[in-house]
Amino acid sequence: MNSGKTFFGHPRGLATLFFTEMWERFSYYGMRALLLLYMVAPPERGGMGFDDRTGGAVYGLYTMFVYLLALPGGWLADKFFGLRKSIFYGGCIIALGHICLALPSDETFFIGLLLIVIGTGLLKPNISSMVGEIYPADEQVKRDAGFSIFFMGINSGALISPIIVGYLGENVNWHYGFAAAGVGMICGLIQYKATENYLGTAGLEPTRLADPLRQKARENTIRTGLFIISALLIGFVALLLTRTITINPVVFAGASGLVIGIAVILYFIYVFLFEKLEGDEKKKVFAIFLMFLITTMFYTGYEGQGSSLNLFADRYTDRDLGGFIMPASWLQSAPPFFVILFVPVFTWLWSILAKRKLNPITPVKLALGLIFMGIGYLIMIGASEIVFRGEKPLPTWLVMTYMLHTFGEICLYPIGLSGVTKLSPKRLVGQMMGVFFMALALGNLFAGLYAGEFNDEAITKNPELLTELFGFIVKIMFIAGAIVLVFSKPIRKLMGNIQ
Repeated sequence: MNSGKTFFGHPRGLATLFFTEMWERFSYYGMRALLLLYMVAPPERGGMGFDDRTGGAVYGLYTMFVYLLALPGGWLADKFFGLRKSIFYGGCIIALGHICLALPSDETFFIGLLLIVIGTGLLKPNISSMVGEIYPADEQVKRDAGFSIFFMGINSGALISPIIVGYLGENVNWHYGFAAAGVGMICGLIQYKATENYLGTAGLEPTRLADPLRQKARENTIRTGLFIISALLIGFVALLLTRTITINPVVFAGASGLVIGIAVILYFIYVFLFEKLEGDEKKKVFAIFLMFLITTMFYTGYEGQGSSLNLFADRYTDRDLGGFIMPASWLQSAPPFFVILFVPVFTWLWSILAKRKLNPITPVKLALGLIFMGIGYLIMIGASEIVFRGEKPLPTWLVMTYMLHTFGEICLYPIGLSGVTKLSPKRLVGQMMGVFFMALALGNLFAGLYAGEFNDEAITKNPELLTELFGFIVKIMFIAGAIVLVFSKPIRKLMGNIQ
């Protein structure tokens, strides 16, 4: 039943979801901050001893699948489990994955990553949907404010976790760090079940067909499908662990990127040919395709935070704070800190500009996202010049880069998310949102593959390689940003009356 209690004037159930998501993000971002560092650390330091290409590919595949599995995770919640159960089941699977990571074994490490991917796919999209479910349909303004509070929960978890998990992982034992991330998820689950009653009836049941016989048939089909997929997955993992079959992560990652890219292009061709779009709808769907390309490029740079920039922090940054060596992963707390600090500032800025009819149109904001990303990596070129001189740059170089990247994300991510929902034909909103998240998945994958180019031995012999690697991203972002700016008016026309 519903309670009369409130959370900052909002339904008390928002607190349940706020803290559940905070702890889930604590577990995810804490583990993410350690993941690549652990894989490329030599065995004498307790790491796995992977070369940079292999470690970067595994990291890219992991973060890619986190986003890809959100699509079937949302579908299963809608059709079979319901939002409420999906969140709980997902959290349990994530916690089990962290338990596997806490064990000092290569086999359990990969099983743990697989479990976290599956659990996040079930939890992440559905807890966001639950936030909307706890508000009456006529409280749109309050619902929007509720999502803003929920967004702060996400970034609070991401801010705290690298400090705790990173210290334990880098300064004590890698597996203690992974275990601490798991404890965070367990805390979130306990809190979720203890306060679940405040959610009322929201998300208790999936959508059901009017015909009971058809509904029963659908449930049986999904149940059978899940059993078959689980059996095949267990068999595949068993073959990998017994080395009956082997997979080259670098080749697999490259092939995955190609397959997803082709699949997205084929999907848009299908939409244009067979969805019977009207003239205005065709223009808007093409605009979404352009947003897909822009978002993929942006997140290829942005997700360097957990991969290439994390390696830079670990290997080339002066982290000596008066005798205490700051864990490299601590710098992963900078982006969520800047999000919390600057989102209200940008919201105020857009509002002020709108009142003066100077608010940038959507394509311009997307271009600004790319340009801020480029400027951030331009700063890293300056940091690389210090490395070239045989010195170590201070962490402030990375902090400034992360701040600019955050500015870029504030310009691009919410605008892109909102744009997709507004531009999509109503019958295709869910599918187009899936395409948007595929852009994030591809960006994460490419960021991991890019990190594989940060070969420590090669950079030690030729420090100028760092400048070339960062310079490549700068060129891509500036050229793409300039193209979007130049064609901002034609793109705006494609969007119709969408700001």
